[in-house]
Amino acid sequence: MYADNAHRESQLAQLRAQPGRRILLTGATVVTMDAVLGILPAGDVLIEGNTIAAVGTGLDAGDAIVIDVSGAILTPGFVDTHRHAWEAQLRRLMPDVDDLAGYVTSTLMGYAPVYRPHDMYVGTRLAALTALDSGITTMLDFSHNSRTAAHSEHAIQALLDTGIRGVHASMGPHFGDWDRQWPADVARLRDRYAGDLLTFRLATLATDEIAGPALAYGPGLAEQARRLGVGVSVDAVFGEPSSRTILGWQEQGLLGPDVTLIHATGLTADAWRAIGDTGTTIALAPTSDAQIGLETAIPAVDEALAAGVRPGLSIDVEVALASDMFTQMRALHAIQRMRAVNATYGTGTEPRRISTFDVLDFATLQGARTNGLGDVTGSLTPGKQADLLVIGAEDVNTMPLNDAVGTVVLGADARNVDTVFVAGTVRKWAGRLLDVDLPALRDEVAASRDHILGAKPAA
Repeated sequence: MYADNAHRESQLAQLRAQPGRRILLTGATVVTMDAVLGILPAGDVLIEGNTIAAVGTGLDAGDAIVIDVSGAILTPGFVDTHRHAWEAQLRRLMPDVDDLAGYVTSTLMGYAPVYRPHDMYVGTRLAALTALDSGITTMLDFSHNSRTAAHSEHAIQALLDTGIRGVHASMGPHFGDWDRQWPADVARLRDRYAGDLLTFRLATLATDEIAGPALAYGPGLAEQARRLGVGVSVDAVFGEPSSRTILGWQEQGLLGPDVTLIHATGLTADAWRAIGDTGTTIALAPTSDAQIGLETAIPAVDEALAAGVRPGLSIDVEVALASDMFTQMRALHAIQRMRAVNATYGTGTEPRRISTFDVLDFATLQGARTNGLGDVTGSLTPGKQADLLVIGAEDVNTMPLNDAVGTVVLGADARNVDTVFVAGTVRKWAGRLLDVDLPALRDEVAASRDHILGAKPAA
């Protein structure tokens, strides 16, 4: 891994000149997140085309390009189960937002209506590139500003142009004028754009409290999703109103493994039983729940695990939150363990703590399952797509390597993500995103941001 720059550039040239060539990554600590393969202290991963061909020790290189990654950790790529990517050029515009109403009023009511299709492209591309840079190889884009067919097309093209494994989950906007082309247009979008790296889901809200009944999940949207053969991601699942709605969905047969409930804070015990009984998936947003103060403000990991659901993790809104999965893992790990100890303090009862392995599982394998891609990515399992990370374990903030999972979850950050592969194609190499003109990107993002801020009507 720490070969000289000239050698690394030579290897990169080989990889790019011979796409599909077999690649052997050798000598790393391999954290497979596969229940059978486990962790290999000095392992190899063989990539053939877009697929993981073998994982083991002492693998025969044959005619493969051999890349020595000694001193590194190999993991599956992280999986983001819910991000409103179009908002990325408004990053940290409101870092101390106090509640959901403040976010909705400012962003969804104020800024969203002035977005042009080009702004959708710029925000989504920026979010996807940032995801790749920090080791997220799969991102579900909850694109809830689909004002026209062109808005959706530009968001989709941004995912394709970055090379991320994208899940486009579109929804009509909460406020302002739009063409009412959603959800009917999803079929056209899927038929035109779906491929190896791009899949589709239907995005909806839990209830009609914010934006009315047209965007709320129910029999009509469930039937639409079934006809399309896509899953459903349901946002704003909070509190008593959502709990009652979940029980109604159970009675109507609208829950199941192809449905993801996002946040799931403040739900009743009955609602959690319905979720667990139907195998419905959960996408937690640890920093969003805590920082924006959504219902209880406590990420519902204990409730999910008690119901038999291992959740995925997500970023949510970059207008107020961090952009990377390391932050989500650490926040969840700290909050749950604090909560567990606090609940048993002074009682003599042993706290039920989650582990660093749990949160890495949520950020990889469970995230893939939540996005409907459990057979495709999320673990370094032969036959799955070659979505993986090389994380430096000899950097100043990660050395010495004593526990690989602990290092990834508690020690590493985006600067240690040395190399990123998506479907066997290198997207980040030697700590540098490939095929990105940063000055041009900076200018494009700033121009889009300036247009949005200037076009927003005065309060």
